[in-house]
Amino acid sequence: MKEQLIKQAIAILNENFQEGGFTIPCKGLYPFQWKWDSGFIAIGQAHYDIEKAKTEIATLLDAQWENGFIPHIIFHNESDTYFPGADVHRSDLSPLASKKYKSTGMTQPPVTGFVLEEMYRIAEDKEDLLQYIATQIDKVYDNHAYFYTHRDVNNEGLAFIYHNWESGTDNSPIWDDIWKTMNPPDYTFERRDTTHVDASQRPTKREYDHYLNIIEIAKEHNYDDAKIAAHSPFLVLDPLFNAMLIKSNESLIKLYRLLGNTSKVAQLEAWQKKSIKGFNDKLWDDKLNAYVHYDLRKDAPIRFVTSSSFSAFYAGIPSQERADLLLQTMMGKFGGEELYLCASFDPNSDRFDPKKYWRGPVWINMNWILYNGLKRYGFNDVAQRVKEDSIALIEKNGFFEYFNPIKKVNETENVGYGGNNFSWSAALLIDLLK
Repeated sequence: MKEQLIKQAIAILNENFQEGGFTIPCKGLYPFQWKWDSGFIAIGQAHYDIEKAKTEIATLLDAQWENGFIPHIIFHNESDTYFPGADVHRSDLSPLASKKYKSTGMTQPPVTGFVLEEMYRIAEDKEDLLQYIATQIDKVYDNHAYFYTHRDVNNEGLAFIYHNWESGTDNSPIWDDIWKTMNPPDYTFERRDTTHVDASQRPTKREYDHYLNIIEIAKEHNYDDAKIAAHSPFLVLDPLFNAMLIKSNESLIKLYRLLGNTSKVAQLEAWQKKSIKGFNDKLWDDKLNAYVHYDLRKDAPIRFVTSSSFSAFYAGIPSQERADLLLQTMMGKFGGEELYLCASFDPNSDRFDPKKYWRGPVWINMNWILYNGLKRYGFNDVAQRVKEDSIALIEKNGFFEYFNPIKKVNETENVGYGGNNFSWSAALLIDLLK
């Protein structure tokens, strides 16, 4: 069965690979290149076609802006199956944007640093891969420099996000209270996502009004970070986003040392020290025993537990003592026998929705992060359960974008939702099985 699943996964990735040297997340719903998707996809590709993995990341990094920013979507091609497209985002409004590619003016979790390290781990010809890394690593460093220079408003080692799409967890219940502070226009537009996927699994029209409103505000300021920090109604410190930055810092330090190029290591170590301290000081909630999001507009924590709360394991952020508490929180809230690990939002909350995008379903990329993070702290039994749950969900339902975490539902219906033949579900399953 394992070999069969790997074969299917490779077929999906090959099918989704495009002429321009990148892989789409899935057909119809997501027809372009996404930043963190490409990172996870390259990890899977490295197992069977290292040249493809190299191309995936090189294509992504080729769209970097002059200030080190990497956009969350690169519009390599024309497609009318996705909204909002290049004509809405207007990256050309920024004087620093890529002249070669159209893109969005927002980013996504910075996974590229640890992706390069994962590719090195997987590659059979380490020497060849190191030579490749030498051609790309400074671009990733510049991306980190961008975050510390332009996105750290309080100089505490934590990068802000100005749009929920930058978090990767697009319509999480985390954002609900921020939407209550905003009153955007009722925009007229034609949604494309709901023609591919049941509308009950997707964000609402009013949520899209909020999303578009923030984009319009950023465009008014030509995607200038300082002005966005001053004017965006949405300004958040996100634990997943910052954990990915910290993990990628760690990887860059290791890779620069392997390359024998240590000129940037001292700066990375200084950032790393500040970030880990900031993360533990600012994002840890003593009452919830978990890391939480922080609303910079209200200068207050957003006190909900999500799968993002546990991404800190992967980056080695908590002390062992704090990691033990975090594990207790995870298993107490998310680990019931009736649930697959790991729901994306607290199943005990009245905001939990097991079918709706980031409001409850299990995501394979988050499970991959969690699996590796739990192993890092020696929580091997729970790590194994996360791995087995991920495999079981795909085996029974197919390579979907996200899955209902409630086991009972799984007995009677297909609980795979969103896009089917989804690239990162396929890529990360290959890595988990290998």
